[in-house]
Amino acid sequence: MHSFFAEILAELWLWFLDIKYWFKKRKRRKFEKEYHLQKRTMLYPSQKLSLIYVLVILFFASAFMIFESADSHPNRTEKQLLKIARLLEKEKKDIGEYPIVLKTIIRNNPLLKGVTKDHWNNEINYQLSDDGMSYRLFSFGKDRTLNTKDDITIGNKTQFE
Repeated sequence: MHSFFAEILAELWLWFLDIKYWFKKRKRRKFEKEYHLQKRTMLYPSQKLSLIYVLVILFFASAFMIFESADSHPNRTEKQLLKIARLLEKEKKDIGEYPIVLKTIIRNNPLLKGVTKDHWNNEINYQLSDDGMSYRLFSFGKDRTLNTKDDITIGNKTQFE
């Protein structure tokens, strides 16, 4: 109940400031007309407050976007590799073997169109073992170089070493 009254008082205060401003603006326009001055841009107090709100929201939104995107690429790529691994397991369950080429899992499905790319827009590499019983998925990472610490790998690697 107290917040309701506080909101009403705040709204009344803004109306008071806007009316006070309206008289000030009217006086200013009369002065400008009398002395042939160019009109100056003037904002109502409520407009100033709205402008401040918009600037604060834009600041926090851009800060969030910068910090969110900076470190999330490895996590996103790992999730992408897990998604591909699930699709490969489904393929093995349905057909009885893993596909030879990774693009086979797309099967003209527009929802899976970009599934074979990591979040640095590189192709995800797929390696099938000689016996066809295991596979390895890997992303070269940000540096696009194999066997560096930013590589992300999923699968049964023992068959390949």
